[in-house]
Amino acid sequence: MKSNRLVVGFVSLGLMLMLSACANNSNEKSSDENKKMDHNSMKMEHMEHSGSGEVPNGLKEKVNPTYKVGSQAIINADHMEGMNGAKATIAGAYVTTAYAVSYTPTTGGEKVENHKWVIQEEIMNAGSTSLKPGTQVTLEADHMEGMKGASGTINSAEQTTVYMIDYTPVGAGEKVTNHKWVTESELSSK
Repeated sequence: MKSNRLVVGFVSLGLMLMLSACANNSNEKSSDENKKMDHNSMKMEHMEHSGSGEVPNGLKEKVNPTYKVGSQAIINADHMEGMNGAKATIAGAYVTTAYAVSYTPTTGGEKVENHKWVIQEEIMNAGSTSLKPGTQVTLEADHMEGMKGASGTINSAEQTTVYMIDYTPVGAGEKVTNHKWVTESELSSK
């Protein structure tokens, strides 16, 4: 009788340990899934590119741009999902230097590599001379969460006409208004 109790006790203890291990594994999976969901949610928030349409002080409108305000063009860039091949309506055309930059968001998270585009007028104390690749900068652009005030590095520079555009992503999605920026080389005629 004593050995039966001992066997039942060990079996019960074993079952409790197994159930406990399964519960912990399930919680770990849930935690990992939640982290992935949070990361994906953050990524989607991070990619919100609709804007107010306000432009930085000192930004000059392009006289006689290739794509006039109100005209349409095809986007040949993939800054965001659904952008490449979408039809854009030009909301503004400006002459400046456009930069691809890498920066760490002020909100934390992973470093953003080669973000296109931040313009001369959106970089703190940039002056009027184009900055060289490798230059350390502070961003004043507010295109995405955590960008304004972030420290970054210039990856490349291009003197060009930049366009503010409205478009609906290819395949689905809500209309994006006042997206900042695409360069002239990233647009083509219909």
